[in-house]
Amino acid sequence: MTLPTFGTTVTAVDGAAAAEKPDALAIEEPLEIVLVHGPATNRRRSAVAVTMRTPGHDAELAVGYLVGEGLLVDPSDLLAVASTDANAIRVDLKPGVAGNLDRLQRRGAMNSSCGVCGKTTLDAIEAEGVAALSAGPTLAIDAIHRLPERLRAAQASFAATGGLHAVGLFDAFGDLLVLREDVGRHNAADKVIGAEFLAGRLPLSDRVLFSTSRASFELVQKAAVAGVPVFAAVGAPTSLAVQLAQRFGLTLLGFVRDGRFNVYSGGERLGFANPPAAPLR
Repeated sequence: MTLPTFGTTVTAVDGAAAAEKPDALAIEEPLEIVLVHGPATNRRRSAVAVTMRTPGHDAELAVGYLVGEGLLVDPSDLLAVASTDANAIRVDLKPGVAGNLDRLQRRGAMNSSCGVCGKTTLDAIEAEGVAALSAGPTLAIDAIHRLPERLRAAQASFAATGGLHAVGLFDAFGDLLVLREDVGRHNAADKVIGAEFLAGRLPLSDRVLFSTSRASFELVQKAAVAGVPVFAAVGAPTSLAVQLAQRFGLTLLGFVRDGRFNVYSGGERLGFANPPAAPLR
């Protein structure tokens, strides 16, 4: 497998010593997502986003992005997904499928860590049509503890560069099913969700999403839109992420590393041998 890396030479300093050595960098390039929609007699092309991403799995990225934005709800809505050049991809909706661009929460250029840029309230950015999540599985605590090690072991591009986020889709036993890496944490999530959407496996009602990043609002929203009942992250959640998780009944876990984690929402899905006691008042 060819990894999406760029070779360079660096001066490595160790203490007082310096030496030239080869190094590998994560590639970051723009990807324009173009949506083709409308009736057969009046097809329209709309550039919906330019995102900075690591090349690879671009079709999944574009599809996952459109799923998260509410523009794709069923694989049968798709006519075609094709790269038009190295940094552009076109998604064709079938004639008769509504392409309501007013539903897009962000348009124009996004950097690789953009997220939901410029939005300030939960109601303003909540995805339309997201229902309360299903009960989902009961997860053993040991399965949660295994997530970081199993994801890291599969991160070939991170091992080469140290510069990529990863999002993994796991089953209820903590077994890794799908892994995608990208310079943007939300791009990695879009790639995973896009892959599952194209395979006809949404909603992901018995799965766990795990990210090497913090738990941002947008990542939790993507999980909710895809029907994922459990979202876990190596880093901390934001206040808006916790509010969204509580609103939709999603289990939100943060600081999942080194044999520990915090539960911010949905602890009823966790199989504690000794349930936590209520905090002292």
